[in-house]
Amino acid sequence: MARKRNRESTEVNAGSMADIAFLLLIFFLVTTQIATNKGLTMVLPPKLDEPPEVPLNEKNVFKIQLNSLNNILVEEEIISDATQIRDLVYDFVLNFGQLNPTKVGPDGLTDGQVFNSLPGTMQSYIRGKLGSSLSSDSPRKAVVSLKTDRGSSYELYIQVMDEINAAYYRIYGERVGLTAEQFRKLNRNDPRQRMLYEDGKRGINKAISLAEPTKIGG
Repeated sequence: MARKRNRESTEVNAGSMADIAFLLLIFFLVTTQIATNKGLTMVLPPKLDEPPEVPLNEKNVFKIQLNSLNNILVEEEIISDATQIRDLVYDFVLNFGQLNPTKVGPDGLTDGQVFNSLPGTMQSYIRGKLGSSLSSDSPRKAVVSLKTDRGSSYELYIQVMDEINAAYYRIYGERVGLTAEQFRKLNRNDPRQRMLYEDGKRGINKAISLAEPTKIGG
């Protein structure tokens, strides 16, 4: 009679599989980078009990409105293309309609000093095409106001905000010999690049006012 051979068990010990799966889960949670939508890089001002009254001359306010039909109105006139805003804001901020030789701005510069700090090409452009008494007196006084309706699309709002900011980046960049995109990408942790950044903005702070939306459009 043949003997039964002693065979090794073919069962697989799965007792440690749960531990291995748990360790792999921890590994992927620690190493995976989750993309997040940063949204607009804007710093909100501190909340005030009563907002201060700041009188503004109408000609120093550049009004942009997005209505419930997603039309873009600049100074109450409809424009067909949002990219036109960049050049319009550029000309408005740099208009220099009325230089004040004595009034010093937050950066310690007068309007005349700001104008003289611009490169020759920018000065020539201002003398030749700008300087209107009906537009902003100086970059120190220029304010860009953006107002929306409740029905305005978020995508259009972002597009218009991008064009407004691009106008300022163009001003700052040209002032220090850079393109708007090069200026926007300056690393302020690097001392040399931070100096370019500060030189570009000195005396021309970005002044964008976001007006309270109207209830038109739901």
